[in-house]
Amino acid sequence: MTPDHQHAARELLAFYAEAGVDALVSEEPMDRLAAARIESEPAAALPPPPPPEPRPAPAPRATPDTAPATPEIAVMAAREAARGAVSLIELRDILSKFEGCALRTTAKQLVFADGNPQGRVMFVGEAPGREEDLEGLPFVGRSGKLLDLMMAAIALNRTTAYIANIIPWRPPGNRTPTPQESQICLPFIQRQIELANPDILVCLGGPATQTLLGVKEGIKRTRGRWFTFHTGTREIRAMATFHPAYLLRSPLEKRFAWRDFLAVKKALGGA
Repeated sequence: MTPDHQHAARELLAFYAEAGVDALVSEEPMDRLAAARIESEPAAALPPPPPPEPRPAPAPRATPDTAPATPEIAVMAAREAARGAVSLIELRDILSKFEGCALRTTAKQLVFADGNPQGRVMFVGEAPGREEDLEGLPFVGRSGKLLDLMMAAIALNRTTAYIANIIPWRPPGNRTPTPQESQICLPFIQRQIELANPDILVCLGGPATQTLLGVKEGIKRTRGRWFTFHTGTREIRAMATFHPAYLLRSPLEKRFAWRDFLAVKKALGGA
């Protein structure tokens, strides 16, 4: 065999090895699995066991905390659950057990409300952030501190005003809640406003204004204007203004928010 033939043979063997060939075969066919089949066959064939008797499937149990299958069903379940609350304490308990909104699975805890539910003014934002999720109270971060200063400027504080959000659970990463999430939580905040029964409702930011008051315009067009919030039993005056988080990013807009708060003060009977 010449060196060229030897080289070609080595390359051929290497090709076979890479292709997975690991045994030599003869020209005559051989059943190499026959011996394995003989060894694996049982000494005496036994009849197959009778099939188990079918057992009836258990009937599904419906529970009030079962997560609805679709957003439409979740909204209907939220309306029914919220309608059954006769007090804010009961509403909070119902909301803490409600599983129709997936945000409850990613948040640390429910952020229901803070302040005095008998206060004449109720502030409503969009959703809690990281600090609120940790403490279980709305508006306790930087925007909350600014809201405290804004309230103090018109002689309000957390003992004389009531504070809540449309969404009671923090969205992951502080992302904007989806329209579906807002619609699922809407019946609860509507019932919360109805039970608190304030004289004035202040919507903080565009999302809260659009969701609660049903307007489509942006917050720069709606802020400073009075609207009417219908609870089903009475009408509440509602003011739209900037969210404190927006004012932290755009401090020049604080002068407009100050005018809005002065309007609230005047509506409460202040000078």
